Amino acid sequence: MPITFAEIDAKAQAKRAAHATFPCKLYCCSSTGCISQGSKSIQSQLVDTAKKAGISDKIEVIPTGCMGLCSLGPLVRVEIDGQAPVLYKEVGVENAPAIITEAVVPVLGGQPAKLVVLAGKILPLDLPFFTKQVRVVLENSGQVNPESLDDYLAYDGYMAIRKALTAMTPQQVIEEIRVSGLRGRGGAGFPTAIKWEIASKQQSDVKYMVCNGDEGDPGAYMDRSVLEGDPHAVIEGMMLGAYAMGCTNGVFYIRAEYPLAIERVERAIKEARKVGILGKSIMGTSFNFDCEIRLGAGAFVCGEETALIASLEGRRGTPRPRPPFPAVKGLWDKPTVINNVETLANVVRIMRKGGAWFASMGTDKSKGTKVFALTGKIVHNGLVEVPMGITLRDIVVGIGGGTGTGKKVKAVQTGGPSGGLIPESKLDTPVSYEHLQQLGSIMGSGGMIVMDEDDSVVDLARFYLDFTVDESCGKCAPCRIGGRQLLTLLDKVCQGKGTAEDLVLASTVAVAMQKASLCGLGQTAPNPVLSALRYFNSEFQDRLVKKVGSSCGHGCKH
Repeated sequence: MPITFAEIDAKAQAKRAAHATFPCKLYCCSSTGCISQGSKSIQSQLVDTAKKAGISDKIEVIPTGCMGLCSLGPLVRVEIDGQAPVLYKEVGVENAPAIITEAVVPVLGGQPAKLVVLAGKILPLDLPFFTKQVRVVLENSGQVNPESLDDYLAYDGYMAIRKALTAMTPQQVIEEIRVSGLRGRGGAGFPTAIKWEIASKQQSDVKYMVCNGDEGDPGAYMDRSVLEGDPHAVIEGMMLGAYAMGCTNGVFYIRAEYPLAIERVERAIKEARKVGILGKSIMGTSFNFDCEIRLGAGAFVCGEETALIASLEGRRGTPRPRPPFPAVKGLWDKPTVINNVETLANVVRIMRKGGAWFASMGTDKSKGTKVFALTGKIVHNGLVEVPMGITLRDIVVGIGGGTGTGKKVKAVQTGGPSGGLIPESKLDTPVSYEHLQQLGSIMGSGGMIVMDEDDSVVDLARFYLDFTVDESCGKCAPCRIGGRQLLTLLDKVCQGKGTAEDLVLASTVAVAMQKASLCGLGQTAPNPVLSALRYFNSEFQDRLVKKVGSSCGHGCKH
């Protein structure tokens, strides 16, 4: 029998009551990054030490998703009733017991913490890294045990789909998303409501809702972290989209290199299916929906919708011309909506709090928040979620703390291999789809890599181009041939053999690729090169072959 609304309420209340019985809660980051540094052993040490101290009944150890500040992990947050939360950084297996003996036992006994082993391990929670963020997608990360359905229910989980099923028509759900202004967070920024509405109007015996978890940008791990830290939210987002478009079949397409994300999504699906949140007559209504997981083999091009569909069908992952668009003719020639992980996680919060609430954040055309993976030459690297319209400088310097190398920021790369290099002089630009495009870059899925003065823009542009050339499916000539020729020209420049004519030719080839390539991979592959030429042309000039009689810059003649 499917779970009833009353039973869901009972589960949520029981879990909240269970949490309340523990005066002390220890939240331990259990993302891939922290697990690789011993997070699971740290949790075991905390439990064992509490048992030896005779306070197991007063302490709850909660594994969570990513807390954000990855450069200082593993992180453990201590919350004791009546006390301000305390966050400990760089916790190791060797010093984990001290959290119990030095920071918990004395405080539970009414005494101040006696920090000896933990001296210097406290991380201020008023750090700009935390205070300047607005967490919508990441609201549960660092708070909820991603492997517990009851935990998700305790934090208003599955209340959004309940609201939709009992009080809204499918068209009203679409309208709420339209009011929110939500655009796809996978990179293209297509309005989510339009995609859903097109699919909803198609007459078909079967429709598909697909979650695109094929995150492939170097340095990006936003989607992985959401799947690891809040899998039920993504499932609920899929359910809302499925209800809106009249769909009963869902598919998670996740890259195989994300084993923890796959494990937790699979667990969440099984938990939801077991109690009747997924399946037939969901929560006692007439709505039917279930989903499954399919693994991607790591092809970057399969992030493109039609290539992803080809891969799901067991064919080689190559794009096809559009129209027809997937919302009309997609997986197995049936109407298919493909939404990115972050997009679906946003849907849940929008349906709970309202489209107008979401639209109150951001800019006129770029609403809400955006999650970025802030990496590179940066003091505080990790996951950040900020409102659209915040400036790049506020993110890189205000939240990230600057380079940390003693050198100035030289450039910021946004959008991964498909994005562009933005110079320091443009860091006061607001972050939005339109503003980044004007600079010759893109939002992309959310990678943001910071460079300092020691980094070579020419080498980085070549690195990204080499990546996209390697990942090209080869289906269309502009990408297959143009990318290879452009890379050859950059190789000449990097080797000091290039000429001014080569730079002109490189620009010509790049523009041709943008205009003539079949899919987004080829169309955006030249972005790093064109933006580097636009803002850092002198660096390319310095790498060109020196003519006879010219100076190399070291006082010698050639």
